[in-house]
Amino acid sequence: MAYDFDLYVIGAGSGGVRAARFAAGFGAKVAVAESRYLGGTCVNVGCVPKKLLVYGAHFAEDFEQASGFGWSLDEAQFDWPTLIANKDREINRLNGIYRNLLVNSGVTLHEGHASIVDPHTVEINGERFSAKNILIATGGWPQIPEIPGHEHAISSNQAFFLKELPKRVLVVGGGYIAVEFAGIFHGLGAQTTLLYRGELFLRGFDGAVRKHLQEELTKRGMDLQFNADIERIDKQADGSLKVTLKDGRQLEADCVFYATGRRPMLDNLGLENTGVKLDKKGFVEVDELYQTAEPSILALGDVIGRVQLTPVALAEGMAVARRLFKPEQYRPVDYKMIPTAVFSLPNIGTVGLTEEEAREAGHDVQIFESRFRPMKLTLTECQERTLMKLVVDAKTDKVLGCHMVGPDAGEIVQGLAIALKAGATKRDFDETIGVHPTAAEEFVTMRTPVAG
Repeated sequence: MAYDFDLYVIGAGSGGVRAARFAAGFGAKVAVAESRYLGGTCVNVGCVPKKLLVYGAHFAEDFEQASGFGWSLDEAQFDWPTLIANKDREINRLNGIYRNLLVNSGVTLHEGHASIVDPHTVEINGERFSAKNILIATGGWPQIPEIPGHEHAISSNQAFFLKELPKRVLVVGGGYIAVEFAGIFHGLGAQTTLLYRGELFLRGFDGAVRKHLQEELTKRGMDLQFNADIERIDKQADGSLKVTLKDGRQLEADCVFYATGRRPMLDNLGLENTGVKLDKKGFVEVDELYQTAEPSILALGDVIGRVQLTPVALAEGMAVARRLFKPEQYRPVDYKMIPTAVFSLPNIGTVGLTEEEAREAGHDVQIFESRFRPMKLTLTECQERTLMKLVVDAKTDKVLGCHMVGPDAGEIVQGLAIALKAGATKRDFDETIGVHPTAAEEFVTMRTPVAG
């Protein structure tokens, strides 16, 4: 039969827009539905605004360190509404860019909530459209546990739109979003406590990275409370929040920010009208080709719960578009050696295996590690230290993992990710001449293993 569209994409986030644009470029007739904002989580309430706030928070350190270089500054003052207004203006600009990308690619944009009527039909704003293929790219949504008083807490969705900077913030969670926002609030001058129910935050990252960041955040005066969880939140008469912990202790805060996980956004999507199956965590089940149990329906990005990172969703979107409409160019997404950054203060950059993963996989491991005070800080009172670490297979000399905590870690590790993807050995690192004087050169000058 003839369909209205070859591909109907539900969700105009990074993965959905990439799939739609390239499918249209390959000659397909494509539509995209979006009920909220173009660009999805990343552009609107994720990576982009978060990084802008991280930049804002970092200025406190820059001002503090400036005197060591001869700059005398009047007392710096921070204005939260100015930062948020400028952030909003930039996000609006990016929304427009996404709109132009879609429209100029020949994609039909439908603004409204789309639901699936049957395996080949989508309904939006009272209209129905048929499609040969339907792609679910609706992303994720933050979850706040339903404890007593949970309605007084906020998530990352609200944090970007607070009218003023809270004086006392309690950040709950141990993942990268919690760590990043704790750094933002702390850097901008809020009294910040990071509360996590586990032994140490950033589970899954290299142990040395986790411990090093704990030490650096403690040095900066952030209150880190591990093995702690909230029992209830009560709003006081003055608007402040009384937080009761499961161990009976009570804390006071003006804002409780939860970053304890995200769920797939499948609300009112109409999946019950299809054969699509969900896994035990509620994510859409797909095979290696991103096909669901319903052959005409595909899914990608955060909604499938594989690797919830924007560049991964982009790669998945490209793979879907190529497989459907340009099969001679199709290449599967390689989920190994995905570099990632945590924009904590200081930053984390990492690619490849952690030391723990390498040992668990049976590698005979050599560890090369360096901790040093960056050159920029030698004229200041700041005692921050940078960590760099290489995980090497002693038998093959192959570099299995690369980890860094320090300024510009993400920028540095991106280049090293190419080397690791290409199979670089420790000898390749050793024979590469460093750029002097930089922090990055430390990765090619580590000669003596610290453990094996």
